[in-house]
Amino acid sequence: MTIFSLDTPTTLNLLQLAAGLVLLILGAELMVRAAVRLAARYKVRPLIIGLSVVALGSSAPQMAVSLQAAISHAPDIAVGSVIGSNIFNVLVTLGLCALIIPLRVSRQLVRLDIPLMISASALVFALALNQTIGRGEGVLLLLALLGYCVLLWRQSRHYGRPHPRTPAAPRQGPPRWLSGAAMAVAGLGLLIWGGHLILGAAVDLATHFGFSDRIIGLTIVAVSTSLPELATSLIAAVRGEREIAVGNVIGSNLFNLLGVLGLTAVIAPTPLSVSPNALDFDLPVMLGVAVLCLPLFYSGYRITRAEGLVLLGLFAAYGLHVITFTTGMPLAGRLEHLMLFYVLPVLALFVLISTLLAWRRQH
Repeated sequence: MTIFSLDTPTTLNLLQLAAGLVLLILGAELMVRAAVRLAARYKVRPLIIGLSVVALGSSAPQMAVSLQAAISHAPDIAVGSVIGSNIFNVLVTLGLCALIIPLRVSRQLVRLDIPLMISASALVFALALNQTIGRGEGVLLLLALLGYCVLLWRQSRHYGRPHPRTPAAPRQGPPRWLSGAAMAVAGLGLLIWGGHLILGAAVDLATHFGFSDRIIGLTIVAVSTSLPELATSLIAAVRGEREIAVGNVIGSNLFNLLGVLGLTAVIAPTPLSVSPNALDFDLPVMLGVAVLCLPLFYSGYRITRAEGLVLLGLFAAYGLHVITFTTGMPLAGRLEHLMLFYVLPVLALFVLISTLLAWRRQH
């Protein structure tokens, strides 16, 4: 019988993973509490906080990893982790949250933020068609992010609820906004620390077992850098803050596409290269997942447990395809045939029927 000692790299990596998960849970709890407190303090809808403050904070590990990968001349990891993270956020984070509690979807998401996420996905796909994303394209993505931030600021002013001025009661201790900001900073620090621990352990384990850069970027790194979003949205769903849970996912995807890829392309010493496999499969899947959100969210403005299971099943099929295709397993061709001619038509029919029923109910 083989007994692992604390000196073996595998055991140390597993301990590092466990410590990172604990930090993620604590950081997510602080971030959600801070978001609720700040939303109440500034009379802003929790959705706006989820789309901006929470999404930006939970995307910080993705930014750090992509920048480090680009500077280290590993563009497959820099680009692949963003693509994989966006796919993971929608299919796994929203799927798991919907299993815990059916998620309500704001009409603003359907009318504004989801179309913007689809547009950002299509823009990145178009910019990558020449297999590179250079500094000029990075500047364009950052300008688009600036425009989105302006929209969020205007939305916060539009939805701010005026309240009558009353004499302020004497307070003991720091102001409420200051404690909320401190809580957000502490939560962000724990999320980044936990994500860093999990990322390092996961990459070490993947390298130890011989995975390629593309698989590491699309799966191990993407999942690791998406864990802050997952933890934050799960905690928000458990606490009943469903607008924050959904807004965090959509906002994080927009920040990943426009902010992370944009800044990485600007800072990277050479243009980011995009692999042919990413163009042929991964980017279309990312765009398709973004498009799927529109009819899915529109059908009743909620995500049910059944729809959450569908999302998780899609990610399982995607992950299995990536691994089998990259490793050259014979199962890859049969799986692709099954996806193209059976799963996707059934999914399209399911989405079409759900959308038509939702349209009839609303009209």
